[in-house]
Amino acid sequence: MNEELKQQVVDANKALVSSGLVTLTWGNVSAIDRESGLVAIKPSGVAYEDLTVNHLVVVDLEGEVVNGDLRPSSDTKTHLELYRNFTDIGAVVHTHSPSATAFSQAGLGLPCLGTTHADHFYGEVPVARALRAEEVAEDYEHATGVSIVERFQELGLNPLEMPAILLKHHAPFTWGKSAQAALDNSIALEMCARMAVMTWQLNPEAAAIPAHILSKHHERKHGNSAYYGQA
Repeated sequence: MNEELKQQVVDANKALVSSGLVTLTWGNVSAIDRESGLVAIKPSGVAYEDLTVNHLVVVDLEGEVVNGDLRPSSDTKTHLELYRNFTDIGAVVHTHSPSATAFSQAGLGLPCLGTTHADHFYGEVPVARALRAEEVAEDYEHATGVSIVERFQELGLNPLEMPAILLKHHAPFTWGKSAQAALDNSIALEMCARMAVMTWQLNPEAAAIPAHILSKHHERKHGNSAYYGQA
């Protein structure tokens, strides 16, 4: 795995703090080198300010450690399940950011109320089901990943069009083609969740954005004829 990708993982993990997404060590970022099939992930419980490339743990897609002396994030098996099934993604972020976590704990999807949300997520951010007792007992983190993949299959969602999910009773996961993109999606998710709550405080009857505006805003940024930003 190249050192540049590992540095991107370190930088994204540190940015969880500066972006206000995490408290204590409530979050982690990983990235995959698709050519080698190896994943670099934050070690469990290591403070973000102390994190360096040398701290990262590199695992294969089966979870076997191939480089690193520390224990990988406790969420590693969830990340790996996403990489195995969402083959176009390059990085995964997990946080317990307050507003998105509130939606998760409430078991509520995050509807698209406006164009800010539409720029990042093509429709309602879904909720994955609560895990069953036997799943938690047998292999909790793997089952968490399975529940995410299962929900996307049920809804027929494209992971690149909907790069986020809310886990019932838990918290959000986001992903993207790079560590920075996955981090940006985590920031956007938190801000959209916060704005949704504020919107409903002002107008409890506020409804989802019309489909034609949703499509326009998402496509102008992510579609084949996208014209947002510079070429």
